[in-house]
Amino acid sequence: MQQEEIWDTETAQRYDTPGVGMFAPEILTPTVDRLAALAGDGAALEFAVGTGRVAVPLAGRGVPVTGIELSRPMVERLRTKADEATIPVIVGDMATATAPGEYTLVYLVFNTISNLLTQAEQVACFRNAARHLTPGGRFVVELWVPELRKLPPGQAATVWHSETGYIGLDTYDVLRQHVVSHHFHFGDSREAQLFRSPHRYIWPAELDLMAQLAGFELENRHADWAGAEFTADARSHVSVYRLPLGQG
Repeated sequence: MQQEEIWDTETAQRYDTPGVGMFAPEILTPTVDRLAALAGDGAALEFAVGTGRVAVPLAGRGVPVTGIELSRPMVERLRTKADEATIPVIVGDMATATAPGEYTLVYLVFNTISNLLTQAEQVACFRNAARHLTPGGRFVVELWVPELRKLPPGQAATVWHSETGYIGLDTYDVLRQHVVSHHFHFGDSREAQLFRSPHRYIWPAELDLMAQLAGFELENRHADWAGAEFTADARSHVSVYRLPLGQG
């Protein structure tokens, strides 16, 4: 399944969940706070800007934000919140598409670098970020830690979340570092709604090597946007990479 098929009109229409889920203030506010601080007085570029979950409030903080987005339906949804003058968007692949101007910050949130399904594409994404940044600029990646410690020998799937009306299930192909996330939503009836998305998972150490290949240095890594310590038990991380001042 191609990314354009996954992020279609139907998905875009039900992607936003104002006030809850990834749109909950306790999740969104620390994200925007951190990104605004990292952007400083410069402009920000969001890879896979989607419907503007982060870009819209970040622009509201006075940070000039541009987006790159592969899905036209997601951009159309974004346009109901912000016009082209407020948040310009280039339709294209975040590994190759270019945006005009220079930026002090490029960022990728909510695991979206894993939407690129090959190592080569993921490395290209880092290099694309470096091309857009001024010397000393930062590339921020939010990404989950693969939960292979929960995968016993001979088992190909893990349940990573379960609550009333929802089950999240991941199936792994450990040879290709591929995982398919299955999101089951259900009510009282016998039927459930399923949304699936394929990903290539990345270990933090591999991510750091991708950064080095693109000329970045790891500045810091935390378990969340609020700055919690990253430990062996952390389920995700926010990694900040920086270009040396003489590079850009």
